[in-house]
Amino acid sequence: MSFKVAVVGATGNVGREIFDILAERAFPVSEVVALASSRSIGTEVSFGDRVLKVKALEHYDFSDTDICLMSAGGEVSKEWSPKIGAKGCVVIDNSSAWRMHPDVPLIVPEVNAAAAAGFTKLNIIANPNCSTAQLVVALKPLHDRFKVKRVVVSTYQSVSGAGKEAMDELFNQTRAIFTAGEVSTKKFPKRISFNLIPQIDAFMEDGFTKEEWKMMAETKKILDPKIKLTATCVRVPVFIGHSESVNIECEKPITADEAREVLRTAPGILVIDKHEPGGYITPHEAAGEDATYISRIREDNTVENGLAFWCVSDNLRKGAALNAVQIAEVLINRKLIQPRKQAA
Repeated sequence: MSFKVAVVGATGNVGREIFDILAERAFPVSEVVALASSRSIGTEVSFGDRVLKVKALEHYDFSDTDICLMSAGGEVSKEWSPKIGAKGCVVIDNSSAWRMHPDVPLIVPEVNAAAAAGFTKLNIIANPNCSTAQLVVALKPLHDRFKVKRVVVSTYQSVSGAGKEAMDELFNQTRAIFTAGEVSTKKFPKRISFNLIPQIDAFMEDGFTKEEWKMMAETKKILDPKIKLTATCVRVPVFIGHSESVNIECEKPITADEAREVLRTAPGILVIDKHEPGGYITPHEAAGEDATYISRIREDNTVENGLAFWCVSDNLRKGAALNAVQIAEVLINRKLIQPRKQAA
């Protein structure tokens, strides 16, 4: 069986990553269509050894398309995902537009793949926030074994999470600093080069940012509504790869050795945890990789049943493109969808 797949937002960072991952994983496609706004018509994108020309989303007919991988932002998704779903095409959306909708499953395949079956009301499945995705992959096996009750997480998020313009801003600012040029700020509220910005997304009334709220709300929806989570999200001058310092409290006793053993056998996780200089993962090594990496596992004796660890993942892959493709694989492997052309 092979499926007709459309990628919306084909020219963006995540869209281009989706094409690479579809090819790498030999996803069963009969046809792949690259879609974006009308201003991108004719732009070329790579899919394996093929080159695809971008077509306009507003002129495309989804009636014979099986899966739409949507990476065009929240406003586009709010407008188009229901229309596409109504045509019988399943939308897997990377934006925040549908994540908390009660009729839309929020899926990380290593964590809650079975919940994907609930897509049928709107034909939409949501991808979580990039920082949430890697966190719940790490929390899931620990929660199953030790019952996580509270999480304190600080994130160190790369600029690629804010798009290509943000990556360009880091590059241009860094070059300007070395050449004694003018450092201009457009995408971020303060300079990002050689700096940290303790704000991602807009501030809410309680002082948390929307990014921090997303981590709290999405973890509850994906993993367990009883988990208490507080987050501080920080933008750092790294191009690709989100890092997280995670502290958890569990209901059951937990040791570092037990946690290490549980994490080593969990899907989607690689443990790199040597107590020596360089015996841990950094975002530089995680870029381009599929795994969620765990390092610095240690007991936190300031609380009962406490554990601390370091978590790193490529935000464009597991945080977005890879997770979306994995969701599509779940739909196929669990026989939740059939190719429409072959079924006709």
